[in-house]
Amino acid sequence: MNSIAASYLWYADGMDGRLNVVSSSYGPGGIGAYIVYTTVSSEFGFLLIAATTYGICWLGIHQGEAYLESELRRDFPKAEIARDDDAMRRVAEQVIAFVDNTGVSLDLPLDICATPFQLAVWRELCTIPPGATRTYGEIARRLGQPSSARAVGRANGSNPLAILIPCHRAVGADGKLIGYRWGLEYKRLLLERENSRRGARKERYGHVVTWPARRSL
Repeated sequence: MNSIAASYLWYADGMDGRLNVVSSSYGPGGIGAYIVYTTVSSEFGFLLIAATTYGICWLGIHQGEAYLESELRRDFPKAEIARDDDAMRRVAEQVIAFVDNTGVSLDLPLDICATPFQLAVWRELCTIPPGATRTYGEIARRLGQPSSARAVGRANGSNPLAILIPCHRAVGADGKLIGYRWGLEYKRLLLERENSRRGARKERYGHVVTWPARRSL
C-alpha cells in the first residue's frame, strides 16, 4: 500500500493511555492478514474489537453484533477473519477498562493502515481534551493546511478505531454534530459522558512521537 503510516507512540484521550502504532502488517483490504475478533457489551451497546498478531486493527460500536461483524468484513474483504473470544479476552478487558475510563492505561499496539495525512489528522484528534470539540476547519488549520477541511472530514471518517482515536470530537463549522460513522446519537452520548466526567480527575493530554519496537499482542 502506498504511503503506509510510520510508527508513533501517542498519549491519547487524556486517559494516560499509550497507543503504540506500528506500520501496517497487511495490504489494502486486509490482504495477507489473519484477524481475530470478539464482541463485548458496553454502556453504549456492543463493541467489536479486532486484531492481527501485531495489534488492534479495528474497533466499532453499535447495538447489533451482526452489523458490526458485517462492517468488519466489509472493511477487510481480503483478510481471513475468525471470531476468537478466548484469544481476545485480555485485549478486550484492557479496551473496556480504557473506554470506561477507570484509570487503567491502555498499552497495546495498533496495526492500522494510514496515509501520512490520515495519521496526522488522527494524531490531532488525540490532542482534543475529553468532552471538548474541534471543527474540521480548526483541525485543518492546526495541521498547517487551512483549505483542507473536507480532506480532514474524510480522514476523520476513515478512522478504524472508534473511541480510541476520538473522531467523535470533530464537529461541523457551526459546532453541530455531523458525520459519525456509528451514528450521531453515539457521538452525542460519548461527548456527554466525557463532559460529565470532566473535573472528576486530573486530565493529561497530548502526544509524543517515538519509535517503539514492534511486538505481538
